[in-house]
Order: sequence, then structure tokens, then C-alpha cells
Amino acid sequence: MTTSKIAVSVPSEVLTRARAAVRRGRGQSLSAYVSAALDQKLMQDELDELLDQMLSESGGPLTRAELRRARETLRGPRANARRRAS
Repeated sequence: MTTSKIAVSVPSEVLTRARAAVRRGRGQSLSAYVSAALDQKLMQDELDELLDQMLSESGGPLTRAELRRARETLRGPRANARRRAS
């Protein structure tokens, strides 16, 4: 993979925390740490776009009743029985 050099401005506190993370072994270098953070943000944005597209194609966000039903289904029959008993 080819790389490109850029200059960015970040708040001092963010830079301090990022450098500390690299010292703790969270990244090989500050550049690698920033690159990984950018990559993660890009993936999150792409997933958000995909979710928006899927919601648009399926009729929009779930209603409260649909969300409640989905949560109950995901919890399983035992959790639902315990909730009803209490």
C-alpha cells in the first residue's frame, strides 16, 4: 500500500492522549495510530450509509413496538419468562 504524507491540526489534548496510547503499545507509531483511527471512522461512516440505505429500502426505522418485539426475541424465551414473572 502506498502512503501519502499530510499535515493535520488536532487539539493538544487529543495529541497527548494519542502519543500516550502509542507509548503503551496501542500503535507502532503516531502515524500508524492516526491511520488506524481514520480507517475505523471511514468504516463506521460506510456502515452508517449502508444502514440508512437499508432502512430507506425497508420502510424506515423500526417503531417502538417493533424494537420492543425484537429485543424480546433476542433475549430469548427464558429472559422473557423471567421478566413477566417479576
